[in-house]
Amino acid sequence: MSTTWKAILTLCGLTLVGSWPAGAGVDPVASEVAALNLRPGPAGSPRDMPPFTLTSLSGQAVRSADLKGKVVVLNFWATWCGPCKEEMPALDRLRRQFDARDLVVLTITTDQQRDSIQAFLTSLGLSLPVLLDESRNVSDSYLVRGLPTTFGLARDGRLVGRAVGPRAWDGPEAVALVDGLRNE
Repeated sequence: MSTTWKAILTLCGLTLVGSWPAGAGVDPVASEVAALNLRPGPAGSPRDMPPFTLTSLSGQAVRSADLKGKVVVLNFWATWCGPCKEEMPALDRLRRQFDARDLVVLTITTDQQRDSIQAFLTSLGLSLPVLLDESRNVSDSYLVRGLPTTFGLARDGRLVGRAVGPRAWDGPEAVALVDGLRNE
């Protein structure tokens, strides 16, 4: 990325995680990253998806290694989190707009009351996959400090950015971001 583009992105308050390949022109997802106000993680945050295996609410093991080749949205949330409740329907609508071979939306919670989690999903009419991080190991490896926290990951497992607080994940910027990452 040229020095001029770096300066423009900095003026817009945008910091990308990683770097765009030299000579590749303008980053095709930069404007969407900026519009969604995605930021890099705090110091020491991973640049690539830390490996994990978690159990879903339905009892299925989900391994991060099996997600390579897909755009991934990881959302850390809790049933007691008001802003989480606000954004979860938008995450579900985003997931429904794309083929499961291209986009995976996973929600991760440290809540331990499975009945409460299911009641939460049912009350909102959601069918999002929920992964249980009862030991908080995955939340800690992603340095999650506030909820909701959402990470966007490219097909190669590279961290594109993170958002703390709710976003309109079904809005045109998020859809364009997923499209751009799918087509990289």
